[in-house]
Amino acid sequence: MAVFTYRARGSDNKITSGLVEAPNETTAVKLLHEKQLFIISIKKTSTQIAGGAGLQNLQKIGLTEIVNFTRQLATMMVAGLSIPEALTILRTQTTNLKFAAILENIEHEIVGGSSFADTLGKYPELFPPTFMALIRAGESSGTLDRVLTRLADVMESEREFRSKVQGAMIYPAIILVGMTVVVFIMMTVVVPKLTTLYKDFNITLPVTTRILIAVSTFFVHFWWLMIGIIIGGAVLFRRWRKTPEGELIVDSLVFKLPIFGNLQKKTMLVEFTRTLGMLIASGVHILDGLRILQESLGNVLFRNAIGEIAKRVEKGFPLGDTFAQYAVFPPIVSQMMKVGEETGKLDDTLTKLSGYFQSETDNIVKGLTTALEPIIMVILGVGVGFIVISVITPIYNLTSQFK
Repeated sequence: MAVFTYRARGSDNKITSGLVEAPNETTAVKLLHEKQLFIISIKKTSTQIAGGAGLQNLQKIGLTEIVNFTRQLATMMVAGLSIPEALTILRTQTTNLKFAAILENIEHEIVGGSSFADTLGKYPELFPPTFMALIRAGESSGTLDRVLTRLADVMESEREFRSKVQGAMIYPAIILVGMTVVVFIMMTVVVPKLTTLYKDFNITLPVTTRILIAVSTFFVHFWWLMIGIIIGGAVLFRRWRKTPEGELIVDSLVFKLPIFGNLQKKTMLVEFTRTLGMLIASGVHILDGLRILQESLGNVLFRNAIGEIAKRVEKGFPLGDTFAQYAVFPPIVSQMMKVGEETGKLDDTLTKLSGYFQSETDNIVKGLTTALEPIIMVILGVGVGFIVISVITPIYNLTSQFK
């Protein structure tokens, strides 16, 4: 954006001057008028606002910005503001320079005649296919304000749900990092000193001590190889994970993990039922909703199943019976689908089903949080016990020889 220098008279009749950043002079004048300044002169300058461009490149746009944007835009549209007016206000209020620039581009596109959905479609990294489909449905039906309100409610619920799941993972992650640091220090600093002591006394070492010394020697001499293996393995795994075969194997194994697999599956079911219900409620056809979800879900087993379901539904097969044929969906899904089809309230049924799965997921998270602490303590106890036995046993044998 360009930078303009200006001289203006304020509401108190005082003359002020300064810089304003805007894409063109018209917008710059508009911004100054909004600040109740009467412009005396305005001129474009080559000066850039210090740090603005660099800060914009460094900033990231997270889910919080998108959720707040959706909620505030919905509120302003319900109050009667047009989309360009609402975007102008949101752009001036946000502290994220990168997001402000994107909102400005969206505003200019809409003023130029583009639809809101098509303009948002230029930023797929921020607005997923489900978001786009809902906006497009709201625009075509003239209910964009209601769609945005419903979308904001769902996104806020999703953000809270993600926070609970991620919060349950913080404690074991911290313990894992702490254990790694302690083990590395023990293997590279403490154990080598003890090894020297044992060699000086020329004593026979027990098996556990010899194992500990061998591991420590490997750490000391080949730490660079371990780091290389970890980094190289991670890079190769990520590449293999993106292949169709790798994605299918990994996603299948994830669901078979104890506790975590069930949690992952329930999380996917929450996302699927909630989003499909919202799409149908907004006027999106069931087939279009299934195809949109097929693109957005993060598990290939769900995507494959939904793709096959969409084909069968298109041929006229009942929705509930079709879902019953795929193991990734528990029986309650097909049963509730049948109820929704018979009553003509599939969107309400899916919303209630989403609430049911979210309640189950919350229970799993609570149980996981409760179970992790004793599991971690047992693992720590076994590790510490092994190290203590390996270190103390030779010292005890040595003192016994002196008696």
